[in-house]
Formats: sequence, structure tokens, C-alpha cells
Amino acid sequence: MARRTSLEDSSCAIAQALDVVGDWWTLLIVRDTARGVHRFDDLQRALGLSRKVLTERLRLLVAADVLTKVPYQDRPVRHEYRLTPRGHALFPVLIALQDWGDTWLLGDEPGTTTATAAEASAEARRVHGLVGTEVPELRLLDDRGRPRDPIADGTPYTVLYCFPGAYARSDAYPPGWSDIPGAPGCTLESRTYRDRHAEFTEAGATVHGVSTQRPDEQRAFSAAEGLRSPLLSDAGLSLVAALRLPTFRAAGVSRLKRLTLVVDRDRVVRAAQYPVTDIAGSVEAALSAVSGLRRE
Repeated sequence: MARRTSLEDSSCAIAQALDVVGDWWTLLIVRDTARGVHRFDDLQRALGLSRKVLTERLRLLVAADVLTKVPYQDRPVRHEYRLTPRGHALFPVLIALQDWGDTWLLGDEPGTTTATAAEASAEARRVHGLVGTEVPELRLLDDRGRPRDPIADGTPYTVLYCFPGAYARSDAYPPGWSDIPGAPGCTLESRTYRDRHAEFTEAGATVHGVSTQRPDEQRAFSAAEGLRSPLLSDAGLSLVAALRLPTFRAAGVSRLKRLTLVVDRDRVVRAAQYPVTDIAGSVEAALSAVSGLRRE
């Protein structure tokens, strides 16, 4: 029988990483802290594992500098568990696992690269299951490179339209982009939100476009199209990880599949659209959702 080599003596980075996050509960703890679950009892409730196992996994993650303990109560002293920069660096790992599961295990056509999904798919259920949940506090860089909360302050609602990618030059798109189902249409979507900007403002909504592109790419596209709403870069996959948003890979980059969320000022998701197959219709539906919420 082959004897397992001690991971402490291994020069393999994969082995070293698995020594920290190889247990499946460990990555699920990282997943849930990314979506805003920080306290021990809340983590235990969300994951359904024993206090002993959770205590041990949290101890390991703190020792590995993936999580840090932050006090939130003095008497008695109680702590929250927050992701460190090393923990945030695991987001691409989480999203790669999710993308693999969506593509090869949950997808209607296993192995197919697509920027959309069927209405009855597990992906669609996951996105629609966000209604009633909260968007955790986080910061994304806008198209000017400034940190910004994706949820607008000062308006009742925020419309987050998430899109795969839009570029100022047609030759900047990845090879084969037009052949990926659901990928084309990002320019039309942003233009439609631009043209209906006043209607969203009148309805009490701020519109933010979100993609995983770099801010400089978004800035060039925004300037070329004269957009009136900021674009936010989730290149670090913070929002994707927090909400478990569906992605696909193109040109070596994880890209958001097209979807729309309406979020209120309390950060609660009030409406979700996915899949989006009618671009202009989705903008109209978002406006109708905001208007309907204002009448409640």
C-alpha cells in the first residue's frame, strides 16, 4: 500500500493548499463568511455541523490566516470571524468549483460553455432564491477606480444589472464571444438603461452595471457609449462569492452570466431576473418591479 507523504514536507503548492482547505467543511465556512455569516451560532445554523467540528475548523482557518477573530461584544467577550486578504484570495477557488458544478453536474448540457441557463435550472433556482436575502456590505471599484458600495445610498432601490462583458472596441471581445449562448447583448443592455435613466430616477432607483472586467475596460466602454450610470468591477469576485452568482469562463476570466437584481435600501433583494433572454424586456421588467415596490 502506498504511504502518504507528509504535507508538511511537500513542495507541491496543491498539497500545501489542501492541507489548509482540503476538508469540505472548511471551504463551506469560507463560502458562508463571504456571504456575510460571521458569528459562530449563525455559521453552525447555516452549515448544520456540530459545535466541536465547527470550533476545530474555525481554529484551523484562524491559524492559517484565512479568517481573523474580531470582537463584537465585551461582556462576555464574543467574536466574529472575518475573511483576511488570504481568505479573499480563495474566492476564485470557490467560483471555479461553483462554475465546474454548474457546468458539469447541474447544467442541462454538461460541459457546454454558456452565459445563460434554462428557466427551470438549478442556477435559476439559486438566483431566484436570493429574493428576501441581504446583500452583505462590500466595496467594488467603479469605472473610475473608486471603491463604492454596490447598493446606492440615498435612493429607495438599486438595480444591479450583471452582464458578461462590454468593450469600447469590437476587437477587444474574447475570441468566439458571439458563439457563447447568452453572451452577446451587453452593449444593448447598457444603452437601454442609459436611454431610460430618467425613468429609473423618477421611480426612485439607482442603476449600477456590474461585470468582472477591469475598471479601465469599463471606463473606456462607458465613455464610448455615454453611459449615465456607473459600472462596477467585480474582478475580485466579491459580489459573485457573496451571492453565489452564476459565472462562466471565457478567455481565462470568470464572467458573470446575465441577470438583474432589485435591492432595497435595507440591502434586501426584492426581485431577481434570471435567465435574461430579452434584453429590452428585462430593462422594462426591472422598471416595473421598482414601480410596483414603490406602490406597496
